[in-house]
Amino acid sequence: MNKLTGLAAALAGAAMLAACGGADTSAAGGEKTAEAKAEKVKCYGVSLKAGNDCAAGPGTSCAGTSTVDYQGNAWTYKANADECTGAQLPGGRKASLEPLTRDNPA
Repeated sequence: MNKLTGLAAALAGAAMLAACGGADTSAAGGEKTAEAKAEKVKCYGVSLKAGNDCAAGPGTSCAGTSTVDYQGNAWTYKANADECTGAQLPGGRKASLEPLTRDNPA
């Protein structure tokens, strides 16, 4: 690997970590601040394919990597626990504040 390729890989990795790790502390441009994220809850089983907010269990790495709709181990930020657990989902599915074993890819 040459120096340029290594630098590009390092920058891509840093960007992924910042996106998943809540490193963003900016309030400008509608970006979520660390404080705003802390007020929200992780809601499992509500994300559509590629719509999760961060790591979605084995086989995924970060935001937008869930592979099926309503993947049980993928999460999306919701404003509070009631918004999560009260979510209306198709097929009798229920959202959860903890990872689910349903609808996970094989």
